[in-house]
Amino acid sequence: MGEENKRFTTPEALQQGIADVHLSEVRSLLSLQKRVEELVAPLVREQGTPNLDEASVEIQHQYRKELRQKLKLMPAREVAYIIEALDSNERLVVWDEVKEGADPILALLPDEVLEELIDDSHYRNEKTSITAFELRDGRLRQIAVTSPDDLKGVSPIWVDLIAPTKKIRGWIGSMYDVEIPDPGGLTDLEASARFYVEDDGEVHLHSDFLLDTREESRNVPVALILHNEVLFTVRSEELPVFRLQRARARTRPGYVTDGKDVLLDLYAADVEYSANALEDVYAGLEKVGTQVLRSRISDSEAAEILAAIAEAEDLNGRTRRSVLDTRRALSFLLRGKVLSDLQHNDVREILRDIESLDGHTAFLFNKINFLMDATDSAININQNKDIKRLTILSVVFMPINVLAGMGGMSEFSMMTQGIPWPIAYSGFVAAMVAVGGLTYAGLRFFSNRKTRSRSHGGAL
Repeated sequence: MGEENKRFTTPEALQQGIADVHLSEVRSLLSLQKRVEELVAPLVREQGTPNLDEASVEIQHQYRKELRQKLKLMPAREVAYIIEALDSNERLVVWDEVKEGADPILALLPDEVLEELIDDSHYRNEKTSITAFELRDGRLRQIAVTSPDDLKGVSPIWVDLIAPTKKIRGWIGSMYDVEIPDPGGLTDLEASARFYVEDDGEVHLHSDFLLDTREESRNVPVALILHNEVLFTVRSEELPVFRLQRARARTRPGYVTDGKDVLLDLYAADVEYSANALEDVYAGLEKVGTQVLRSRISDSEAAEILAAIAEAEDLNGRTRRSVLDTRRALSFLLRGKVLSDLQHNDVREILRDIESLDGHTAFLFNKINFLMDATDSAININQNKDIKRLTILSVVFMPINVLAGMGGMSEFSMMTQGIPWPIAYSGFVAAMVAVGGLTYAGLRFFSNRKTRSRSHGGAL
């Protein structure tokens, strides 16, 4: 009995005990779910009762829901322990419930379990895509890759990977003797470590490419690796620049000749895409400028204008960041002496295009600031008009308030003694209305007089 209590005296032993309890609960739920399926399936086949089958599905759904809730409350370490302890079929059921956002769990699992979970037949990120491009008759031939066998006998000049899993990065890396980075960790790199050359001549570049959609605009990090004249590109999602590059290279003979050409054309396409984004900013600001320069702008319209200006400023800033990053990458390639003379000329042409975009982004920043100031001024004018109305009302009612105070005093009762109170107070109210009207008329008179004097002065 003493030995049994001693097992749970340390925190590690206590955590292990809790994990074993949770493992037992998970196994129990999986066993019950499997038992329901084994009992009901033969009856459905024999009797052909659809209601019985629906009841079975509902029961299994309840068990899965309870399993999902239990797993959600467990830390990643316990879930990894449970997945490792289960057999293959049960392991896949649990994995199906936790695979959304499962990176912390995957990091704790041994390699043999990872091989089983992320095998293409069981788990594949819906964004995952591997495409190889081989040069045939001056054109790029696109090859969809789902397994290492698809690359046998292929001599690609470009291998494009979108959201590759750890297993995919492993066999691509071993096949071409190159280390493929995790696209999720590209943003963690320091600026000084984004462009470098390995001792074996392998060139690494980590650049931000612009993604501009109707919903949002953002910069997507992309890893570009030149190794043995093959370009490897790794990113977390599809980008318009890469689609454009693939279409051009497939349809234009002689468009690219090696992986370096593909690399430079990707940067050139990014500059072109950034220029198109700036044109969208121009168009948006033209529409906003037409609204701002109108004679009257309501507060609701001003709010919409400010939102449009903020969106334009965000897109302009991200475009400038993308262009700046492209310039740094191209300058690194020029200094690295890895390009041919013809490719050096291509780089200089791209850099000249970037210089022309710098002036546009600076002009757009100035225009954005002007429109922002103009919109703020319109909002202030509307507020001043509201304050003016309140001021007029307070001035009109000021003498009325004085008279109302006098009417409530005992002296007024003494002054109207002998006069019926309805007549006395009716006359008093009429006097207050008359005083208010005279005050308002006086304010209008002086305001119109001031306006006429200004107009005469301007005419002179």
